[in-house]
Amino acid sequence: MPDTATLQTRKPKAKTEHFDVLIVGAGISGVGAGYHLKTRMPKKKFVILEAYESFGGTWYMHRYPGIRSDSDLYTFGYRHKPWVGPPIASRDEILKYMDEVIRENDLADHIRYRHKIKSASWSSTKKKWTVKAEQLETGEILTFTAKFLWMCQGYYEHAAGYTPEWQDMNKFRGQIIHPQTWPEDLDLTGKRVICIGSGATAATVVPAIAAKCEHVTLLQRSPTYFIPARNENVLADELRVLGIDEHWIHEIVRRKYLFEQAEFTRRSFEDAEALRNELLEGVKAYLPEGYDMSHFTPAYRPWQQRVAFVPDGDLFQGIKAGKADVVTDHIDRFTEKGILLKSGRELEADVIITATGFNLSVLGGIPFEVDGKPVDWGKTITYRGMMFTGVPNLVWVFGYFRASWTLRVDMLGDFVIRLLQHMDAKGAKQMEVALRPQDHNMEILPWMDADNFNPGYLMRSMDQMPKRGANPEWQHTQNYWKEKDELPLVDLDAEEFRYS
Repeated sequence: MPDTATLQTRKPKAKTEHFDVLIVGAGISGVGAGYHLKTRMPKKKFVILEAYESFGGTWYMHRYPGIRSDSDLYTFGYRHKPWVGPPIASRDEILKYMDEVIRENDLADHIRYRHKIKSASWSSTKKKWTVKAEQLETGEILTFTAKFLWMCQGYYEHAAGYTPEWQDMNKFRGQIIHPQTWPEDLDLTGKRVICIGSGATAATVVPAIAAKCEHVTLLQRSPTYFIPARNENVLADELRVLGIDEHWIHEIVRRKYLFEQAEFTRRSFEDAEALRNELLEGVKAYLPEGYDMSHFTPAYRPWQQRVAFVPDGDLFQGIKAGKADVVTDHIDRFTEKGILLKSGRELEADVIITATGFNLSVLGGIPFEVDGKPVDWGKTITYRGMMFTGVPNLVWVFGYFRASWTLRVDMLGDFVIRLLQHMDAKGAKQMEVALRPQDHNMEILPWMDADNFNPGYLMRSMDQMPKRGANPEWQHTQNYWKEKDELPLVDLDAEEFRYS
């Protein structure tokens, strides 16, 4: 682990500390937010509070075998920091990259590790947030005040992943493990393993453990789309041979990936059947001749759920080698020996891995109050998926599903910096978004359009999420290619912005 990951034990000088900006979380979003403040508004006093003992968020918490990015690092990485490795990166490579960002921009002194936020309360009289946080090493409750909250804590519950309650799970004699809480001492040598799930996590775990296991079965209810290809970027490699500066390579390759992602998204709506066939042919090329492709043929069109990149087709190579297989069926119940399927077949196992997703966490599950009244996020309306009616001086970083998450980290970094500068210029201490007269009769909609994008974790918790409105300002489009043009042009003195 890099040096900057070491536990910070110094205590704050006083019980209450005040900051211009308080950033929640030292993951990919929080470190990105810190970079924007440090380099563009160096006079702003800010702190990053992180519950873990190190930076990284998702990448620090997840320890399951083979963990890697499921999108390319040229767009998942920060735009200011050239990525020089393979497009798909391991956990350790991503943490090393983040460590370099922290070091190069002197962000370490701004991060307080092992600080878990217990509550956040806004006062319109005092024009500031009061945040209570527990110092987990000492149990002491500390108080921070801040003019602005930048929520970068992610969007799912870190403590435990989502595992459905199947019948008779308690009867199984072996181990049941969720990848999110992977035991460090787990030895799968010679074990029969079932991995339940069909998404990016399952596609990562199965090839990573296949060589050690006696055999691993990927058990799925329904198939998922994958993109298998070599984990390299030929264009980047050619440009390096030509001696092109890494910053230029990063920008050129980044734009190429974004162009290809935009084209992929367009085709998923306008040319879905042809795109579907291309994806299936790509998978088929890695599988044994005559393999039953129904196991990799989803019923939905591409991009209704996230499409994962499979570097070097490792998942399919394990199947071809006979170390792994895929079963598509529904679970009837667990048995002492394994799992009984609806078809009547019993799968025997020593270990069952439930790669079945995670639980959504709205704003980190932190209790929020505004002027003494609890905030019910499900009753707020979002402004462009980042701010919310009735909640002043707060921005939530919620990234993209169809493009790399970090693209929105940088984009909202630009927006927040512009907003803070605008507030300073106006002498405003409070800013919130509010519906305009023309918005009061608009249709109120769920956070996401289920026909557009419908992963299980989002559908299970949609009622807890903020709402969106039918008018453009109140949409959460999840469209990077639209937002990259629109957000820089947002008029910060428009009618929906209220300053005081």
